[in-house]
Amino acid sequence: MSLFITFEGVEGSGKSTQILLLAETLRQGGFNVLTTREPGGCPLSDKIRHLLLHPDQGEVASETELFLYLAARAQHVFEIIRPALAAGKIVLCDRFADATTAYQGFARGLDLSLIHRFNDFAVGGLVPDLTLLLDMPVENGQERLAHRNHTTGSRRDRLELEPDTFHERVRQGYLCLARDYPERFRVVNALAGREELALEISTLVEPFLAEVN
Repeated sequence: MSLFITFEGVEGSGKSTQILLLAETLRQGGFNVLTTREPGGCPLSDKIRHLLLHPDQGEVASETELFLYLAARAQHVFEIIRPALAAGKIVLCDRFADATTAYQGFARGLDLSLIHRFNDFAVGGLVPDLTLLLDMPVENGQERLAHRNHTTGSRRDRLELEPDTFHERVRQGYLCLARDYPERFRVVNALAGREELALEISTLVEPFLAEVN
């Protein structure tokens, strides 16, 4: 059997770091693990990612943004995620359909029921077995982003440049989803230290591993 785990959270919450740490832990335990991300994850979806996130794209209509995310996700699921799950792998994905609900639904104000139907169509009904929400105040995430960009010399992408009020709506959207789907969501404090957080995440994942051959 396979396992599909997604990581969600506001910008700067540390998802990418924790995915790498969990992947290493799982591989040491003998599991076959694939890590991937959205938008992106395969060549076509990576091209859409550039269109979506490049800061020089200018103003993008919310509806255009939604359909680009859905297109990238549909190809990602078709080309990468479903084949990996069919092969019995554990798939760790940095953002998935919940991100579209949080960003384009709660933050952009597009119709939530419509987004749900579009998401379901794009992924063919695929739902994560577990979603880890790395929650932290927006201001802390923005501080982390600023530190990262200063250290690496990178620029903020188009979504990272949105005002704090936008990102606060994203955060509240995620927390609302966690309340609506408690059987799937686990909320962790992303302000915890890196190793402490990694241990908590490993503990949350452990009960799901019994189903993986």
